[in-house]
Amino acid sequence: MVQWTSTVGAAQLARQLRSQQARPTGPGGRKPPAYRALADGVRLLVLEGRVPVAARLPAERELALALAVSRTTVAAAYEALRAEGFLESRRGAGSWTAVPAGNPLPARGLEPLPPESLGSMIDLGCAALPAPEPWLTRAVQGALEELPPYAHTHGDYPAGLPALRQMIADRYTALGIPTMPEQIMVTTGAMGAIDAICHLFAGRGERIAVESPSYANILQLMRETGARLVPVAMEEGLGGWDMNRWRQVLRDAAPRLAYVVADFHNPTGALADEQRRRDLVDAARSAGTVLVVDETMNELRLDADIDMPRRVCAFDPAGSTVLTVGSASKAFWAGMRIGWVRAAPDVIRSLVAARAYADMGTPVLEQLAINWLMGTGGWEQAVEVRRSQARENRDALVAAVRRELPDWEFAVPRGGLTLWVRTGGLSGSRLAVAGERVGVRVPSGPRFGVDGAFEGYVRLPFTVSGPVADEAAVRLAAAVDLVRSGAGAGADTPRSFVA
Repeated sequence: MVQWTSTVGAAQLARQLRSQQARPTGPGGRKPPAYRALADGVRLLVLEGRVPVAARLPAERELALALAVSRTTVAAAYEALRAEGFLESRRGAGSWTAVPAGNPLPARGLEPLPPESLGSMIDLGCAALPAPEPWLTRAVQGALEELPPYAHTHGDYPAGLPALRQMIADRYTALGIPTMPEQIMVTTGAMGAIDAICHLFAGRGERIAVESPSYANILQLMRETGARLVPVAMEEGLGGWDMNRWRQVLRDAAPRLAYVVADFHNPTGALADEQRRRDLVDAARSAGTVLVVDETMNELRLDADIDMPRRVCAFDPAGSTVLTVGSASKAFWAGMRIGWVRAAPDVIRSLVAARAYADMGTPVLEQLAINWLMGTGGWEQAVEVRRSQARENRDALVAAVRRELPDWEFAVPRGGLTLWVRTGGLSGSRLAVAGERVGVRVPSGPRFGVDGAFEGYVRLPFTVSGPVADEAAVRLAAAVDLVRSGAGAGADTPRSFVA
């Protein structure tokens, strides 16, 4: 019986290993033996979730060629991993990754901790806030009042409730972007929208251009559809898109899709200006690339003096080049899994037709709740509560990090929910592992890149405030001390490998 569920190629594993930052860890600052560094590098990738558990690793000879090391080095590294419980092997079936008994399985995305774990662990892994009450309760009560007529139907609305499709279309029209309800499909969150788009437009092996860094869960979703991700580097700080790079990638790689977050980008917080938006739409149209624009952070401007640029779809009003994805999850509440796609009517019809083989439709009660909010003015008031929460959290977290970790570098975003932090030359992956030991959960930079990029970064969301933000920064500083001291550099904090 085959024990592995996925495979990791030699070239891919070599890229991921080389992306790790080197750090002498032996006595007197000496580097560990080559086999030990290789074993520790693979173990770090498994603990950090960048190589899945139960993934078949390359044969010894293949990996040795990819890394330009001897086969003996790879064989010794594999033997060390087997002895430590991070590798299992069987003659004829190869070797596959594992975790020793008692070690938690690494998260492949940024799933929130279960509520029962929150007492002992500060969770900075998930960029989501509690519901903005009393608006959640009022919206559900309003939805229940409107539910009876729908209860007499079969309840399946693959394109979404007509009333909510009209409401969303009217909101775009009010922004100066004429939109018909036929251009809207309601989905189960933004993830559901992007999953449907990827399956329709980007079959296995198709190229998708993505910002680098980008939102980790979307990158993983695209990988699992079999897409080939083409990273396009962002400008430093809050500069946003580098249009010269985008033009080159769209021209040379000819990706089928491109995925971007124009509004308070996750994770950097950058806000693309209007000229960049126009230029990117023009470049995508010229290349024949479908541009997927994630607007889930659009409502979360935190500074009152921001003059928000027009939506990206304003430069493609018919929706033939730009597919816009919106959601209630960030602006309102993550537990309200309502998203939507705005596109040309023929694209919407294709997405709806394909949906019959996926989730059939989005829950009616939640759609009615969002429709009630948008129709009564409750949406604007709830969003203002959300902005106030995020603004307070941002300011508290920034102050705490600056006080406890003065050598960490970041630009303070003017909206959104995330802070993208350069960690003073330390490995973000090691900090994530050490953070679990001292009671703070933080995602490392490589989760937001392709093939191990951004090892020197972590992402901090605006989800805690006051004393909790202070304590989070204190625990992060403790994690830094662990990494710098090399404490736990065995099973808990693996060393890096650079061929």
